[in-house]
Amino acid sequence: MTVITRFAPSPTGFLHIGGARTALFNYLFARRHNGKYVLRIEDTDRQRSTEKAVEAIINGLDWLELSGDEQPVFQYSRQERHKQIVNTLLEQGKAYKCYCSADELEEMRALARREGKTALYDRRWREKDPSTAPCNIDPVVRLKSPLKGSTTIDDLVQGRVEVKNEQLDDFVILRADGTPTYMLSVVVDDHDMKISHVIRGDDHLNNAFRQYQLYVAMNWPSPKFAHIPLIHGQDGTKLSKRHGALGIDAYRDQGYLPEALCNYLLRLGWGHENEDIIIRKKAIGLFDISAVGKSPSRFDIKKLDNINATYMREMSETQLFHLLETHLCKNLNMILDPIRLERLKRGLSGLKVRAKNINELAANAMIYIVSPPINTDEKADSILSKDARQLIRGLLEPFNELTNWNKTKIEETLKNFATNNDTKFGSVAQPLRAALTGTTSSPDIFEVIEILGKEEVLQRIEAVC
Repeated sequence: MTVITRFAPSPTGFLHIGGARTALFNYLFARRHNGKYVLRIEDTDRQRSTEKAVEAIINGLDWLELSGDEQPVFQYSRQERHKQIVNTLLEQGKAYKCYCSADELEEMRALARREGKTALYDRRWREKDPSTAPCNIDPVVRLKSPLKGSTTIDDLVQGRVEVKNEQLDDFVILRADGTPTYMLSVVVDDHDMKISHVIRGDDHLNNAFRQYQLYVAMNWPSPKFAHIPLIHGQDGTKLSKRHGALGIDAYRDQGYLPEALCNYLLRLGWGHENEDIIIRKKAIGLFDISAVGKSPSRFDIKKLDNINATYMREMSETQLFHLLETHLCKNLNMILDPIRLERLKRGLSGLKVRAKNINELAANAMIYIVSPPINTDEKADSILSKDARQLIRGLLEPFNELTNWNKTKIEETLKNFATNNDTKFGSVAQPLRAALTGTTSSPDIFEVIEILGKEEVLQRIEAVC
């Protein structure tokens, strides 16, 4: 059997973190079994589906390198095929037209709820003669679900799950306006696309029992199902925006690396021993859907930060520099001259160990880019007292006379200056850092001074003092 998986989002909003993980698991499972991974946009809800959402989903998947192996399939474009299956089911007596009014349906639902039933429709048109139908009602078409026995699904994640058929209703497969429903369309598309494994969130588990009835009715083989537990927030409740459940585009804009985000998503509900960092090539060789846990995972932004910081530290400096330069030019509208670019290159190793994402890296890198006078933050400003400014102004002469501008000579000069002024080294280094960088936190001060160069250091001291 050729393994074919699919990611099938509805374009009614952004690509969220849970959807991205589902796409990743489908991708890895297909690659693990030398199969195919496809993308299907389930846009049958025409009122809520938008082109903007389609674009956001496709762009997000492209960024994560989780695009399908073929061009996306748009479900709405296949509705004539879906209607064809409805007609087949009607002809074979496996579906029927229901002429219930909205008021009748509401009465049925209310009664079923009072009686504690899960099936809310009483099947009143299942065996009725269509000739008795009212002329002022456009009918829906319902599938004849089994009335007795039970339906069992051997889920690859949840295990064997069983439901009594009396709990299943005769669900609608064609609306009164003649449009096929999601429940029908997804089955027809999965069959026609030869999907072998349906890997999705466990909020679809109830749908699986109903969809299975369509496979039986059409004498089609059912795909294997794997329903993944949803992602929760740190407090154990359903993940929402207050937990950090943003669109994938937001994580990109916040400076996270796509490979780091995928690594983090991989570890949400699936694991290999105690490894946190698992690159994609290795993940493909290791991924086993049966190793996905049955309990919901908890989203931890700090864990994501740690993984992202690790990827940044281990990335080649050439690649990281390119990302940084692109970010500065695109997001901050900066065009950097050769001198500033050279400073960034030389300072990158010291900057990257202090940043969790590209945005932080760019913010830290400003110490090598800005021109004097340097804006100081609140902490730096508090250190730069009148006496401190006067003290570090005394560095102009020894720095100006320094001919060998390197870290060793710079450190020697600063320590000699502190000794000659009968003060502690920190009393010189702290205000000097504030004056040169505008902050109290930076890479090694000797490294910063060396990279900035003599002329820039003298100009920044003069601007502050």
